[in-house]
Amino acid sequence: FLAWAIALLIVGIVGSLAARIKYGGIWKRTLIGRILVLLIRGIRKASIRIGALLRGMPAAPKTVCIAGIVAVGNILIGALFRNPAFFLILTTESLIGFFLTVAVALGLNTLQKHAKAIAEGDLKRKIDTTLLPGPMKKHGETLNRIGDGLNTAVGERIKSERMKTELITNVSHDIKTPLTSIINYVDLLSKEKMSKTAGEYLQILQRQSARLKKLADDVVEASKASSGAIVLEPEPCDLGVLLEQAVGEYEDLLKEKDLQMILKTPETETVVFADGRQLWRVFENLMSNICKYSLPGTRVYLTLGEDGENATVAFRNISKDPLTAEAEELTERFVRADSSRHSEGSGLGLSIARSLTELQGGAFGVEADGDLFKATIKLPLMKR
Repeated sequence: FLAWAIALLIVGIVGSLAARIKYGGIWKRTLIGRILVLLIRGIRKASIRIGALLRGMPAAPKTVCIAGIVAVGNILIGALFRNPAFFLILTTESLIGFFLTVAVALGLNTLQKHAKAIAEGDLKRKIDTTLLPGPMKKHGETLNRIGDGLNTAVGERIKSERMKTELITNVSHDIKTPLTSIINYVDLLSKEKMSKTAGEYLQILQRQSARLKKLADDVVEASKASSGAIVLEPEPCDLGVLLEQAVGEYEDLLKEKDLQMILKTPETETVVFADGRQLWRVFENLMSNICKYSLPGTRVYLTLGEDGENATVAFRNISKDPLTAEAEELTERFVRADSSRHSEGSGLGLSIARSLTELQGGAFGVEADGDLFKATIKLPLMKR
């Protein structure tokens, strides 16, 4: 009976082993196999987490961590051989390699931070090259010279812009002085009796001298706005009220030009922190352009909205002349939407509006779709 029992047990073990071999589960179902599977899963999860951690780390700490792991691994391998001389040599090489890697990583990190500072506009920042190893020292000195060169170039550019602004201001002032006398004397002549032909000539003089005075004022205003020479006095401003005032100011001129203004504003107040006088100048330029260049008999849309962080003002109108200039060019100085240049504008209105908007932390943009012209102003909302 014992022999039969042992035989049946052996047959059962062999059958079970054959079935496991056939279906490929011999190692997974054994104790050793299950331990190996759990060990492999743990190693895989650990490697995934370590990889994610290393990917999220900056370059220098990541390099130091990898170098430290390699050094510790080498030292443990040296300890397994139980050879003091081999262990000492391997340990010394690992520590030397670790410290050299750390020095290189820290040097690269310093160069990277300095290059980023230059890209962000901090041109006065300098690298202390005394602790940088080898070629990195020369690279650091090169970056310092690049910062000095850019700083000099920016300084020359600012000086040139300042001189240009002063020149424009002085020349415009010298032009305005005799021009004011011309306008005054033309006004006095208009009160005198003269022939019909002389009266017509006098009207032309009045119109052209007024246009020249407006051009001189616009040139000075554009120069000041682009150079940031305007002193701002910001205060809480309700854009809805300002827009209603602008529409009311130009109501008669809009009717004269046969334009229908459609104003859409929110029911609640839209308050921004800006210089109301300069903001009014922006709206005035845009309304003036609408009256000059819109197609008679069309509607003009003026909308005010919010997107949670910014207030957006949009002016839309249909141009009476084909828009030949690109939308991006329309905000440059002395650029007009029509290439014929037969209109009365100076080509400075949109440039002034953009500069005054950007000086107050806003954004100004224009779009042209066929004959549809759109100007958009974005300003940060005041926190309520």
